[in-house]
Amino acid sequence: MERDATGVLQRTVGIIVTGRVQHVGFRACVKKTAQNLAVTGVVMNLPDGTVSIRATAEPVILEKFVSLLYSCPRALVRDVRIADETDCVFDGFSIVFAE
Repeated sequence: MERDATGVLQRTVGIIVTGRVQHVGFRACVKKTAQNLAVTGVVMNLPDGTVSIRATAEPVILEKFVSLLYSCPRALVRDVRIADETDCVFDGFSIVFAE
């Protein structure tokens, strides 16, 4: 964890979400949720049917963000795996499309 320019503690996590999370608007929901909470990062579909999220925010905000992943409509989140990552600075929150 590091502090941002204003001295607020920030944490970056990698999140893998399994379940029915592709082709149901899940990435758009994740992006909207992140923007509402001022979480920065990226979200992308993975070839194995899971969704990968990298997110940076205050630790308590990240907890709220993760809890809201379960409320995305049409998605059925079965499992959420979270791992700390090297702190990163993202410019907003974006959806990354596979090449």
